[in-house]
Amino acid sequence: MKRLTLIIALLVATIAMQAQQQPDKTRLLLILDCSNSMWDHWQSGAKIKVTQQVLLSFLDSVSKQHDVDVALRVFGHLNQHQFGTRLEVPFGADNTYQLQSKIKTLVPQGGCTAAAALTDALSDFPATGASRNIILIVTDGMDDCDAEICDVARQVQLSGVVVQTFVLGIGGGEFNHADCAGTFLPVRHEEEYARTLYDVFRLAGRSAPVMVRMLDAEGSLYETEHPMAFYDRRTGVSRMNTIYTVDGRLQPDTLQLDPLVTYDLTVFTHPPLRRESLRFDVDRVNTVDLTVSEGSLCVRYGGRRPQWQQQPVDVVVRRAGERVAAQEVGETGRYLAGRYDLEVQTLPVTVIKNVEVRADAQTNLEVPLPGMLILSKPKGITTGAIFRLRDGQVEFATDLNPSTAGERLLLQPGQYEVVLHPQNATKYDKVQTKRFVIESSQTTKIQF
Repeated sequence: MKRLTLIIALLVATIAMQAQQQPDKTRLLLILDCSNSMWDHWQSGAKIKVTQQVLLSFLDSVSKQHDVDVALRVFGHLNQHQFGTRLEVPFGADNTYQLQSKIKTLVPQGGCTAAAALTDALSDFPATGASRNIILIVTDGMDDCDAEICDVARQVQLSGVVVQTFVLGIGGGEFNHADCAGTFLPVRHEEEYARTLYDVFRLAGRSAPVMVRMLDAEGSLYETEHPMAFYDRRTGVSRMNTIYTVDGRLQPDTLQLDPLVTYDLTVFTHPPLRRESLRFDVDRVNTVDLTVSEGSLCVRYGGRRPQWQQQPVDVVVRRAGERVAAQEVGETGRYLAGRYDLEVQTLPVTVIKNVEVRADAQTNLEVPLPGMLILSKPKGITTGAIFRLRDGQVEFATDLNPSTAGERLLLQPGQYEVVLHPQNATKYDKVQTKRFVIESSQTTKIQF
């Protein structure tokens, strides 16, 4: 135990120096396990006795830092038959004596209620004042009674109140749900106890510099601009959203990210680029290099422009069946090099398969300009549809509006058939059909 105290004493000066680098207040909520198993023997003594000695020395170190607040919540200590939890010492200035006094008097006698303690933890943090809020659960094991802690921990993270949750697992117990409860830090030997506590505290007050670099095939910075997002890998919650921008002269910005979090990165190219399980060090500039190979794609109308005003038409771009993006006819979009299928939202839809986008090149495609159909229908409510006839097959083009006597439709060039069915007709011989041809940029009139 003297060795543990000496380790903490040697770290006090370093704690002071690094805590000063973080201007915002850090609030650390200790959630301490006082279930019956904390009486079990562990190396030099009972787990609760070792924990009390380590925490008392740790609080001596933290008390010297005016920008650090500590609070204490305990579970398993109320009585033998109660699985409750209670905030024993709230956040507050100069509460070290209260914290140490309470820790000295704790008597384990209850069951495991880590999930309940974590549920109540959000209300322990003051709503006022900017701070980085950290939860540290100190426990000697998690079993089936804490199965719901995974859902609880995700709700805590989604709240935005807590930056990160840690689980300090002492004594080599069973930790079935520790990974989803928070960042799991196993402590198998007493001499690791104080140092692991210090590591959490040290990182809680610092940020990690991160530079994302998008490179071309030759390894040079790629001139581009794309949104990107860093997600907490454990919870899937977005932790930072920004715009990556390089103009060929300037290096990308250096971002400041939390070193306590494991990240998944998504850069919103078309389709997105992803990197998973990224950890960042506080002592260096961390670089994330992504090789980008992009080309451009444009779909235009071919032929002579008609006299009528053109309507915007979307082009849906798919890759391996998944929708990648949508752009309008006449617009140019950028995509990762590869092959794509296009759906031009004309009437009927124009499908273009296996279109190749090459790196640093533009792929240009043309679709015919539509023609105009002016359709005059009989009086009365009439349902109907238009079909395109091609190679002996019938392709559905569009439904007709039953409540109007006339319609104007832009259709792709080809041979068509219009089918009308009066609402009060009871026999198929009342159905009326007409065939017609649509030519690009030309007007076709059909009257029944």
